[in-house]
Amino acid sequence: MTTPLFGNTNGLSAREVEALKALGRDKVPQNLLISRDLAHRMTSISEMLHRKVGVILNRNGHVECIVLGGADRAYLPDIGRSRAGIGRLRGIRFVVTALETQPDPQHPEYLLTMDEITDLAKLRLDYVVAVEANILGAPGRAEYAHLSPSIKGATVTRNSVEAFEELPKNADEILAAVETELRATTAKATATAAPPAILVHLNTGERDANERREEMLELCRTAGIEVVRIVEQKRRNPDPKSLVGTGKLQQIELHALDDDAEFIIFDRELTPAQTRVISRALPHKILDRTQLILDIFAQRAKSLDGKLQVELAQLKYNLPKLIDQDTAMSRLTGGVGGRGPGETKLELNRRKARERMHALERELKSRETHRNLQRKKRNEQKMPIFSLVGYTNVGKSTLLNALTQSDVYVENQLFATLDTTTRKLRFPKLQEVIFTDTVGFIRDLPADLVAAFKATLEELHDADVLLHVIDASNPQVHSQIAAVEAILKDLNLGDKPIVRILNKTDLVDPQDVIELSRQYDAIAISAKYRSSTLPLIERLQDFYLSQTGKITASPQIMIRTFEDD
Repeated sequence: MTTPLFGNTNGLSAREVEALKALGRDKVPQNLLISRDLAHRMTSISEMLHRKVGVILNRNGHVECIVLGGADRAYLPDIGRSRAGIGRLRGIRFVVTALETQPDPQHPEYLLTMDEITDLAKLRLDYVVAVEANILGAPGRAEYAHLSPSIKGATVTRNSVEAFEELPKNADEILAAVETELRATTAKATATAAPPAILVHLNTGERDANERREEMLELCRTAGIEVVRIVEQKRRNPDPKSLVGTGKLQQIELHALDDDAEFIIFDRELTPAQTRVISRALPHKILDRTQLILDIFAQRAKSLDGKLQVELAQLKYNLPKLIDQDTAMSRLTGGVGGRGPGETKLELNRRKARERMHALERELKSRETHRNLQRKKRNEQKMPIFSLVGYTNVGKSTLLNALTQSDVYVENQLFATLDTTTRKLRFPKLQEVIFTDTVGFIRDLPADLVAAFKATLEELHDADVLLHVIDASNPQVHSQIAAVEAILKDLNLGDKPIVRILNKTDLVDPQDVIELSRQYDAIAISAKYRSSTLPLIERLQDFYLSQTGKITASPQIMIRTFEDD
């Protein structure tokens, strides 16, 4: 049976073609990566043609196919899906010649190209081997690589030798040990609940670059995703086509294969064009910052309003990113009748998305009437409304529970509260007042999210006083305050009376609390301790009465040492 020859043989003589085909008659001992005779004949042909020559060997040492490449690369043919699976390798190795030009100037010891390393990881080959063809057509230096077990799944191990004869003579034993350990580590990785992901952090020199990276890590944790690696790139401006550049995408793909990552998460908002380029380059699930936030919101939404708003925001954001791939949107339920003549799947998906968006908007509009009636009743009762606002995870819900003795859900996660919560409290001089707890803010709040959550955020416009809760223990406290106040201004709430509240002060040095309180004219508490909220209630009552002109308030900065009640 003739061994298949792949590659462009146009321009070759019959003798050269026959010399290539003759490589298929060789057999390599199982303990060797390549035999001396086969290596000599491959490098001789490679030097004569000035092109790369490769062979695919099975574990019995037989040549399954021959590959003729160009001067820089030899393309592997389709090798099918035989054998490769969880904890297993493909059962074949790829041996290729390397011309004396270095494939990687930064690593002159490397003979294997990035493409060949990618093939190893992506196709789960047993080995990839490069043998240098010197000017005499004889084998010179050599390099071999294989997958190695790691706690994350598998990583690539590369080994270079100065002479072809130094290649290992126990290749079969190395392979058996690797595959045994791969099965063990894969079983451990499968038991991990959180899907693994790589976080791509683009640093363009902003002062808050580190803060943004840490916030993305916290967003991933909240979404139930385990970040197994952070890939950082420093560049002056984002690449308009792929955000990080094609070279970085290749590196990310290798890391993803090494770490067995399920997601690639970018800490910037991707444009539709960037999404298309990245999706074609990386065979993984791609998420950007906005999509990650929307996913968290989808997990947190409990009320019907919240669920409708999240779905609308997701559709608005994802509609421009629908591309000609398998992008069937499982949550879409619109689309009456069949597709029209000539309508592609892409067009069908877009039409369904628009129909679903219109349906959601109509539903939210109808529910707006009910919310207006509820607010009208509250206004008729003329009860003062205090709305808690602030950065996400600063303790707003904990404070609401402490003030009103409620049991609102509290968790040390971003966006633990999504739906608006309303509770009443009796003030000594104001009788009953209303406290509302709203969704937390975050820097660069996505525009689609703000638009979709109009129903939630409009509660803030009815408030008599906004209570800006601040996490005094957060290292980014100043930038978080600035982000919240910028969002309030964007929502046309900048003129609302605001009382700033420093929370979690039990975790901060008292002198730092004093300085923050003076800088922001804030009252210091710790919502974990109910006794600390009593002076706050007095302050809020006096503040409201002073705003209405009924009495003159005398705000004081209150610093306390809190004991567990």
